[in-house]
Amino acid sequence: MTQNRAKLSRFGVSLEGELLRRFDAFIGAEGYDNRSQAIAGLIRKEFVLDSFAHGGPVAGAVTIVYDHHKREVVNKLMDIQHDHGGIIISSQHVHLDHDNCLEIVAVKGPGAKVKALADALKSVKGVKHATLSVTCPGK
Repeated sequence: MTQNRAKLSRFGVSLEGELLRRFDAFIGAEGYDNRSQAIAGLIRKEFVLDSFAHGGPVAGAVTIVYDHHKREVVNKLMDIQHDHGGIIISSQHVHLDHDNCLEIVAVKGPGAKVKALADALKSVKGVKHATLSVTCPGK
C-alpha cells in the first residue's frame, strides 16, 4: 500500500509566556492534540482568508434566517439565487418554527462572486440574520 505522506519540517517558535499560556488554553478548548496541529490549523485558516480576500477559489455556505410569511422576501431570495446559479451547488430550506425559515446555500467559486452572493442575500429587506462561512476546496 502506497501512502502519500508530506515530508514534515521542524522549526522552533519563541513566544512570550502569557501568549503561550493563552495558546495552550486555546488548544485545549478547540480539541487539538498538540501545538503543531493547532499551528497548522491556524496557518491553513489564514490561507483560506487570503484566498477569499484575493478572489481565489472558495467553497462554503451562506445561511439566512427570514420570516417566510413575507412573500416578497422569499421571491427576492429565489431571484438572487437564480442570478448566481453558476456558483451555487445546492440549497436547503428548513422550517425553524411557524414564522421563521433557515436557508442554507452551498457555494463554490471565486471569492468575489461568493461574497457578492452573500451580500445580495443578506441585504434583502426582511432577512433577519445571515452569515457566510468559507474554506478552500480540496485543501
